Amino acid sequence: MELRQLRQIAVLAETLNFHRAAERLHMAQPPLSTSVKKLEEELGVLLFERLATGLRITPAGQAVLRNARRALFFADEVRRAAREGESGEQGLLRVGFVGTASHTLLPGIVREFRRRYPQVDLAMEESTTVDLLRRIDEHSLDVAFVRAPVLAPTAAELTSLQTDVMMLAVSADSPLAGRTRISLREVAEHPLIAYSRALVPTMHWLTMTAFSEIGITPRIAQEAVQVQTLLGLVESGLGVALIPSHATRYVGEGIRLLALDDMPASLRVGISLACLPEAHSPTARNFIATALDIVVAETVN
Repeated sequence: MELRQLRQIAVLAETLNFHRAAERLHMAQPPLSTSVKKLEEELGVLLFERLATGLRITPAGQAVLRNARRALFFADEVRRAAREGESGEQGLLRVGFVGTASHTLLPGIVREFRRRYPQVDLAMEESTTVDLLRRIDEHSLDVAFVRAPVLAPTAAELTSLQTDVMMLAVSADSPLAGRTRISLREVAEHPLIAYSRALVPTMHWLTMTAFSEIGITPRIAQEAVQVQTLLGLVESGLGVALIPSHATRYVGEGIRLLALDDMPASLRVGISLACLPEAHSPTARNFIATALDIVVAETVN
């Protein structure tokens, strides 16, 4: 049994005439008659009664027709899924992200991607840059928003989406709260809540390098992984922290932010989209293109 035979049965049931059915199927009548007869022999039932006035579908033919139409529908669905999968309009896209990306970039990009490609299922996972890059290298994620610069070795291709600067977060009751600017040298006089050396090595390295460039070793009071955690510890009075400026909109009333007067170039960070070049699936390519469109549009506006 072949799909072409099922299609022939469906058309023949609509026309009840071999000649007209053959015309619609763009084939000659004798091969159509032979094909239907072979299917009847294979199934062991008569699908159509041959009458002087034409054809009449049998009860067995009706049962076969119902299932033939279902089979043809699902066959068409397979073809459509293949076409849409090739164009990236359908399928599963596994997206990883660092917490700070969810503050600014992620919502707009995901919203626009879902509008453009509503048939694509998104699986979202939050983690650290190191873990996300590992997942990309292992092919367990398709794309990931990671903190840049990336220091860990990776085969991923990085597409820059956002450049950021660091600001100093202090508690609202801190002696520094009344100021708007501060030097990095002054920051070193206060306990510092730093990024985890083990889990956020890039941000930790950038922070330590910035202080090293001015010949100072900061007093690290606590380490944390997520920006939200750093801000919570700052608000509790444990120390001060350096946070990306794009996260400022999520700072609560218990926090004050100060610009850094002597911010070294090493403290310029950003968000990049990571993806393995050889694993650029159509859906991943569409996601990256959407992300770039959103970034360009926001830059223009």
